[in-house]
Amino acid sequence: MDDLFEKVKKGKSKLACFEAYIDGASSGNPGPSGIGVLINKDKKTVSNLSQFIGMATNNVAEYTALIFALEQLIRLGAKQIIINTDSQLLANQIKKKYKVKNSNLKILHSKALRLLELFENVEIKNVLREKNREADRLAVNAIREQAKMATRQHNLAGGKSGLQREA
Repeated sequence: MDDLFEKVKKGKSKLACFEAYIDGASSGNPGPSGIGVLINKDKKTVSNLSQFIGMATNNVAEYTALIFALEQLIRLGAKQIIINTDSQLLANQIKKKYKVKNSNLKILHSKALRLLELFENVEIKNVLREKNREADRLAVNAIREQAKMATRQHNLAGGKSGLQREA
């Protein structure tokens, strides 16, 4: 990441304009969590990500989705970006309208701000959930796929957990 950071700082990245839709989801708070990121250029999808991130709060998942999106936008050479999120908290914390009080979020917030500095023009939009459905679907699917995989592994192991004893 630091090599990418230095490369962009030195201006070795081509100019492009992109729009990202991001979402984090948590089944429980905290609970199994996933992120969804959809990136468009000229209204065409160029990248999407659905990834399980482990146990986290919904707010941590939202920030993780933002960071993944920003890292992908850097790889794509974007300099002008629009970030769409249905998280009012995240949008207002990034815009510095709300303070970040949670220590875990402070770390993620700081990383996101550092990444945002690499872009020439940034717009953060707080959008309605209806406008962010695809990113939400990707985030929720990450959690579902992980649950399916865990169930398959459990079944392959004979349906026994470490807590069960044989008589």
